[in-house]
Amino acid sequence: MTKQAGRSARDSVWREGRTRRAGRSGQPSGLDRERITEASVRLLDAEGLAKFSMRRLAAELNVTAMSLYWYVDTKDDLLELALDATYAELRLPDPDTADEDWREQLRALATAYRGLLVRHPWLSPLAGRYLNIGPNSLAFSRVVQRVVRRAGLPAHGVTGAISAVFQFVYGFGTIEGHFFARIADTGLSPEEYFEQAMSMVDEVPGTADVMKESKDLMAARGGDTVDEMLDRDFAFALDLLIAGIEAMVARG
Repeated sequence: MTKQAGRSARDSVWREGRTRRAGRSGQPSGLDRERITEASVRLLDAEGLAKFSMRRLAAELNVTAMSLYWYVDTKDDLLELALDATYAELRLPDPDTADEDWREQLRALATAYRGLLVRHPWLSPLAGRYLNIGPNSLAFSRVVQRVVRRAGLPAHGVTGAISAVFQFVYGFGTIEGHFFARIADTGLSPEEYFEQAMSMVDEVPGTADVMKESKDLMAARGGDTVDEMLDRDFAFALDLLIAGIEAMVARG
């Protein structure tokens, strides 16, 4: 039951007939898809995507690898399930609430998605690999679409606005997640790592000149901690994007 090469766009654990939530008949006791998915997420958080395997997951659950195949056909199925499970962490606003500002709802959604990418660094490559058609992912996408529609853009501009905001968030959150994962491997605090990195850059010929030119920008950005610096950059960039949506609405 190994994964076949050349997985097609039609191959998804969410395809009709493949969502065996309770497993096949005669499945081993003590397991279900929810438990397997939860363990997959924990393992991916702890060890990363590169080390994830059916054998490693089976050891985590104290079962045989073959037991897992009562519930999924391939490792890709497990990864799709884990990917969609993380979207359940997002708190989704009601896009039809009349007294809620679409800008604030969009900021909340973008900020929540950024946090998801940082908490689960393995999520971003999987979001690019699979169709993202699980129930939690679709719920998130639907709310985003309905919130952006409320901005007043013409219909042909809605998907472009969504792409502008959430592809930015995807890139920002992915890089931030990798950054903090790299820091964790050093045993340093984010501030210690940042200070050491800046000191090293100052010693690299050519690179030091570039950094010297940007030191005034770094100082103007402010922030006493790495988290504060990243939060300010993210908030300002997101404000720029929202202002761009407003400008396009005003342009008509």
